[in-house]
Amino acid sequence: MAAELTAHELIAKHRPTLDQALEAIRTRAYWSPHPEHPKAYGEAGSLDAAAGKAAFDALLGARLDLGQPGTDGWVAGETSPYGIELGVEYPHADIDTLLPAMKSGQRAWRDAGAEMRAVVCVEILKRISDRTHEFAHAVMHTSGQAFMMAFQAGGPHAQDRGLEAVAYAYVEQVRTPDTAEWTKPQGKRDPLALNKQFTPVPRGIAMVIGCNTFPTWNGYPGLFASLATGNAVLVKPHPRAVLPLALTVQVARQVLTEAGFDPNLVALAAERPGEGIAKTLATRPEIRIIDYTGSTAFGDWLEANARQAQVYTEKAGVNTVIVDSTDNYKGMLSNMAFSLSLYSGQMCTTPQNLLIPRDGIRTDEGPKTFDEVVADLARAVDGLLGDDARANALLGAIVNPDVKARLEAAAGLGEVALASREIANPEFPDAVVRTPVIVKLDGAKPDDEAAYMSECFGPVSFAVAMDSAADAAELLRRTVREKGAMTVGAYTTDGEVEAAIQEVCLEEAAQLSLNLTGGVYVNQTAAFSDFHGSGGNPAANSALCDGAFVANRFRVVEVRREA
Repeated sequence: MAAELTAHELIAKHRPTLDQALEAIRTRAYWSPHPEHPKAYGEAGSLDAAAGKAAFDALLGARLDLGQPGTDGWVAGETSPYGIELGVEYPHADIDTLLPAMKSGQRAWRDAGAEMRAVVCVEILKRISDRTHEFAHAVMHTSGQAFMMAFQAGGPHAQDRGLEAVAYAYVEQVRTPDTAEWTKPQGKRDPLALNKQFTPVPRGIAMVIGCNTFPTWNGYPGLFASLATGNAVLVKPHPRAVLPLALTVQVARQVLTEAGFDPNLVALAAERPGEGIAKTLATRPEIRIIDYTGSTAFGDWLEANARQAQVYTEKAGVNTVIVDSTDNYKGMLSNMAFSLSLYSGQMCTTPQNLLIPRDGIRTDEGPKTFDEVVADLARAVDGLLGDDARANALLGAIVNPDVKARLEAAAGLGEVALASREIANPEFPDAVVRTPVIVKLDGAKPDDEAAYMSECFGPVSFAVAMDSAADAAELLRRTVREKGAMTVGAYTTDGEVEAAIQEVCLEEAAQLSLNLTGGVYVNQTAAFSDFHGSGGNPAANSALCDGAFVANRFRVVEVRREA
């Protein structure tokens, strides 16, 4: 296979970016090569807003032929949460044909070495970045995210997470040198001398099981971690969010081909309605790595049954914010209101339980009772979402009927402090848009525990009255230990309370944000600096991204020769 992109060209082009990524994960400072602002695109080969929208529109009702072996039919069926029928057809694979084809290119990919694999991955990400406007519409109309969130979270932020995984993969692979000369003195006898060769060897075929809400943001870390460590990657998208990952596979196959590698190192496994191929694939002997984001039930099933594979899961959790005291009451309310509203609470990091002392809290505006805090938070949410245009831009659309059903049922769980309301979207009349609901519960009532100790995914929050900050910390501990948490937040001006909450989070391995009152929110994390999840509590068995996320995707094989 003749390479159009030579190793020299790719290394010269992308080694500086890789080096900057390596420096960023070392320092944990802010850095991103992917612009967040839509107006930054349109030059140097990237699509501007109009071209990106046109490219997306051209996909609708079309067949996306990836040139994969073993295609035995075509599948379609995605409907946008905004009410648009996408009508894109994807190849349906005969797995018995596709999997052997994916394995055939792994030897050359393995032998290419860590640096070449890394720069090929960076080239894939660069081409995806150039099409960010197109991908943004694809993410928007499969996830229900509002456009700007789909643009940023589905575009540059997802690309950052992919590049972060490439950087970690590179670090772990070059930790061991390619060769070593080993000499052991033997006193008066000649020394023992060996030449040793060390090769990172991939596990096999990796499978990425995509999610409905963040197909690229959650999909790219596993995809690029596995590809950069030498594995072929089979992408199995969520049936309602195929398009963004299918486009990703298309780009990856093009780059691999141009770089002289087998395009079948990356392939798509789209499924027919109700086919449920994830379970079948997950236990195939060829599948040696699985990355999964989704429900706890299926994540637990994968961990228990995909015994031949290294399984990385991000499942459900119950995220908690403790409100003890604050020196910026308005800032706290504003920050929390945004966190509860963003993408209709359909993030694995959105706060659910707000633990507030029943005797109230201390603030810079004087003491506030439990009821006042909850009422003021409800007003802050109402104020944030009072303008329908602004509300649509923050909330997006309800991703599926299950979220809508949970939202409607939540009002019956306790006293409603903030009722959810329907918002019309003039551009997309069929979109289901709802504001958050806040329900009051009592931490001392056993009957309320079933509600606040279960994840209620979507725009649902529980304001739970607690006897004290110490009781809140202990409930936090039990919640993280039993149910898991992707995020924890706390507001306090008391050093002892802060220390107690921090100790709970350290002991239970939960990521903590303290006293956020500005433009950083508990449900947002920055690649190269923040860890998404910890891998240390039931919400996820891995973190995006650390060395552990990549290091077990390959093994080092040694060949020794006498010198």
